[in-house]
Amino acid sequence: MNLAALLLASADSRPESISVIEGDRYVTALELRGLASIFGGALSAAGVGIGDRVAIASGNDLAFIVAYLGALWVGAIAVPLNPHSPSVAVAEELEHVGAKILVCGRAGSIHLGMVGAVAFDALMESAQPATLSSSGLVEREDSDVAVLLYTSGTAGAQRAAMLTHANLSSNIKQVLDDSGLAITPNDLSLGALPFFHVFGLNVVLGVTLVAGGTVVLIDPFTAAEALRLIQRHSITVVAGVPVMFDALTSADSDLGDDLGSVRLAVSGAATLSAKSSTAFTQRYGVTIHEGYGLTEASPIVTSTASGGEARSGSIGPSVPGVEVRLVGLDGIDVSAGDPGEIWVRGANVFAGYWGDPEATQRVLTDGWLHTGDVAVADADGYLSLVDRLKDLIIVSGFNVYPAEVEDVLRTHPSVVDCAVAAIPDERTGEGVGAWVVLKTGERVDLEALRRHVGSRLARYKIPSKFTFVDELPRSEAGKLLRRALTL
Repeated sequence: MNLAALLLASADSRPESISVIEGDRYVTALELRGLASIFGGALSAAGVGIGDRVAIASGNDLAFIVAYLGALWVGAIAVPLNPHSPSVAVAEELEHVGAKILVCGRAGSIHLGMVGAVAFDALMESAQPATLSSSGLVEREDSDVAVLLYTSGTAGAQRAAMLTHANLSSNIKQVLDDSGLAITPNDLSLGALPFFHVFGLNVVLGVTLVAGGTVVLIDPFTAAEALRLIQRHSITVVAGVPVMFDALTSADSDLGDDLGSVRLAVSGAATLSAKSSTAFTQRYGVTIHEGYGLTEASPIVTSTASGGEARSGSIGPSVPGVEVRLVGLDGIDVSAGDPGEIWVRGANVFAGYWGDPEATQRVLTDGWLHTGDVAVADADGYLSLVDRLKDLIIVSGFNVYPAEVEDVLRTHPSVVDCAVAAIPDERTGEGVGAWVVLKTGERVDLEALRRHVGSRLARYKIPSKFTFVDELPRSEAGKLLRRALTL
């Protein structure tokens, strides 16, 4: 089944319901399907056919949604790209996937000079009535690729993950089958997460549309505007990343602290610190549920909302229909309480990396996805992330997970944010390096920081070098880019 049929099903069941709000524009489910059909017809007239790659460079706006649905409508493969990327990087991605066309919204207009690039508005205006009348939804097989999404590249070279119609629709249904995460037709979701990221694309946008709810668009994200929209529209669901929730917590807004309409707040893409979670709840009275997912899993794997209880430091149990194992380096499941790599299996697991069978083979074994993330499980099946295998620091033969050092550093009253990574050390092979962001106007003694870490952790886990920075390198989805840390 074509994913677009699922995303646009409300046009039949609830045609007058509001699917999207952008500024003062309210788009009904029936209107949205009409726009998707029109844009699909325009793509067909431009020579786009089944299986062609349609790249989309746009912000979180109606243009992106219509371009995405229109590409699926004609049986093409949608390739959402970061509109703020340099044109050189975009050109490499277009060449890599062999894109037929690049659709540019307002945010992506800087790329309009590239070969194959066309403005969204120009394509819509080019649509001919004769073409539109025959632009019916193209049927696709469940196993056909619907979307190519570039992974964040936090662990190395970027790759395009092949997500099929079945992968994406399955994860939407898995979320909707979860009583703790399910969206209803009465819900309004804040569309703040980038739609070129799988969390924004298939959770915020996909789940909300299929549920018959409303996506309220915000672009760009600012804490003040988010608070204004939440209160104006009585938004009920807020999905974000830790940096967004931190911004909301520290926002100096005249709108006050009332988020009483919000019934569900979920955080993902990066680890939410206990300090951040507590501060947000203290200000707004809203509990943040943390979850875990990845592009290759479409993306949701676990959530504390699924277990019905937000536990500090936990990413929760797996959602319905998703199997999870914790596996040791020997390929055998670890004992209870021991750390192991998260392996995931389910209909949501991707088909592989575009044009890279070797990389695909490395991460897929008998349907099990090797995530590269390490976690421990408690007796209730709640998982807690330890770190990424590739980020492991080995000091004189002893294992140091960056996250455990970061968690301790963040408890220091002067520390706002921090990152830990391996640094060269002639004596121990690798050492522990820490990059620290301090509160504005504060200074801290290095030995005091070392003593702070040493009071909680073994001596070999104490950073041997501290670097103070104004901010940490992060992707637009809020993920820490460890490879960009410099001494």
